[in-house]
Amino acid sequence: MILQALTAYYEEMLRKGEISAPGWDDAFKVTFLLELDDSGALIDVIDNRELTSTGKKQVLLPQAMCVPAHKLRSSGVAANFLCDNASYILGADEKGKPERAKECFQACAALHHQLLDGLDDPAAKAVLAFFDTWEPELASCHPLLKDRWKDVTGNANFLFSYDDGSGRHPVTQNARIREAWERYYAAGDANAPVMQCLITGRTERAALIHPSIKGVRGAQSSGASLISFNAPAFCSYGHGQGANAPVSEYAAFAYTTALNALLADRKHCKLIGDTTVVCWAENAGPAYADLGVYALFGPPADTGVQDEDVSRALALLAKGQACEFLEQTLLPDQHVYFLGLAPNAARLSVRFFLRDSLEHFAAHIRAHEAALEIIRPSFDTRMRLSIWDLVRETARRGSDGKYADPAPQLTGDLLRAALTGGRYPATLLNGVTIRIRAEHAVTRGKAAILKAYYTRNQSLLVPKEVLTVELNEQSSYQPYVLGRLFAVLEAIQDAANPGINTTIKDKYFNSACATPSVVFPALIKLAQKHLQKLGQGSKVFYNRQLTELIGRMTQTYPARMTLPEQGAFEIGYYHQTQKRYEKKDKEDESNGSN
Repeated sequence: MILQALTAYYEEMLRKGEISAPGWDDAFKVTFLLELDDSGALIDVIDNRELTSTGKKQVLLPQAMCVPAHKLRSSGVAANFLCDNASYILGADEKGKPERAKECFQACAALHHQLLDGLDDPAAKAVLAFFDTWEPELASCHPLLKDRWKDVTGNANFLFSYDDGSGRHPVTQNARIREAWERYYAAGDANAPVMQCLITGRTERAALIHPSIKGVRGAQSSGASLISFNAPAFCSYGHGQGANAPVSEYAAFAYTTALNALLADRKHCKLIGDTTVVCWAENAGPAYADLGVYALFGPPADTGVQDEDVSRALALLAKGQACEFLEQTLLPDQHVYFLGLAPNAARLSVRFFLRDSLEHFAAHIRAHEAALEIIRPSFDTRMRLSIWDLVRETARRGSDGKYADPAPQLTGDLLRAALTGGRYPATLLNGVTIRIRAEHAVTRGKAAILKAYYTRNQSLLVPKEVLTVELNEQSSYQPYVLGRLFAVLEAIQDAANPGINTTIKDKYFNSACATPSVVFPALIKLAQKHLQKLGQGSKVFYNRQLTELIGRMTQTYPARMTLPEQGAFEIGYYHQTQKRYEKKDKEDESNGSN
């Protein structure tokens, strides 16, 4: 399904003229253009790099150009047409292996003669003359190269250029040379077996080695494979390499080109943990992918899209109604795809692959948001909690402000739950519980996760009466009441000792949550001493709260509480704390108006 969907996306993009044609790469980074004259002599080296901002620095980076598709090279010698590195184009010895550099140059020259011999075109003849007259051993002494030799041999890629009288142009723009390459590419690898393609169903030459995929975080920078067979243990029935899962050369080019284009599009490609997530629509409409990404990760500030716009669109689509988004009409029955990839040595691991109508995805995301809905502090202006927000609640934050990577399996499982309406993963609950114990704090995100987890997973151990958006003052569920009681005890201490450095939350929160019978009797006694420091009005106010909460408990303090009961305790603590701050905010507003 993944390869079929990517191939269909490629064909739709190709129909729109927004992706490389078969046999071509529109985004290959070219460092230098080598201008040739009619005799094949090198007359100029044109720097194709531009100053580009990377963080706070500006560096020279090669620019993308359209070149013939490159082969996947591992260890052997394999030349590319018209555009390659210094070893193949110049015969330059980059690694202290002059004999190998010579082999590379000879292989490149042979390929160009194979494609261009007999072609009556000045540019083609100039390229062939270059290979016939160039002396690799003298390359480092050439007047146009010797002063920039380090740049030339430092992972640079070269493309031939020729002045045809109308100006100098890359030879890839020459119609006859393009035709020669396309005929060669269409013929395929003569050594490849002819088999039925598992994607297109057509009988064609199978791709023995698929093009590499670049842009997945943590994978090899040179690219990784989604499909590969490089050991006998992976092969069957005597087939070698890609013949074990026959994909035609066209389909292999199509799906890898489509996936590389998605990974290079940072608007629709997001990194979360070790998972790289891409989104696309069956009709290749960018607004569909925009909405999918914004719904999960939040809209970027520079787009002008607000959370309200995303929520409005999702609400309409979830009802089966079309909507306008980013000046495009989104249809609820349009199919949308989400693909999550993670590195796995030289290969890629598929964390998840989800396909459904936009209507169903919108409904599931809306349900996910409803499960997370909880009262928020006045300083928290976020209307929606993105996947990033949720994952960060499970990760440790360092002194530099950066978050540690979440559990590897968490991101994929969480995204799958949000997009399919399934159960939230236990790793989400475990991660939040660990952070609460370490930080002694229940933030909006952590409380929302606890509420959503026990709501979605339909645990009978946590009654629905406490899984509410705001404080439920009528609930008598003991763990929830104990959480509220702890928040009141903390408020009493804060009122009696303003600005205290270490509070009962810092010392006793974990114990109160896990073993209430050990902690609460001592905390109640401590609160009585704190009350003696307060004025009469505050003393009456807090005594009333204590009396009301203690009166709701019909059992003794439990010796231990289970993990779900601790979750109810933490939700009760959060609800009561927000009620306390809500009262303060209202008092501040009334004082300000006076």
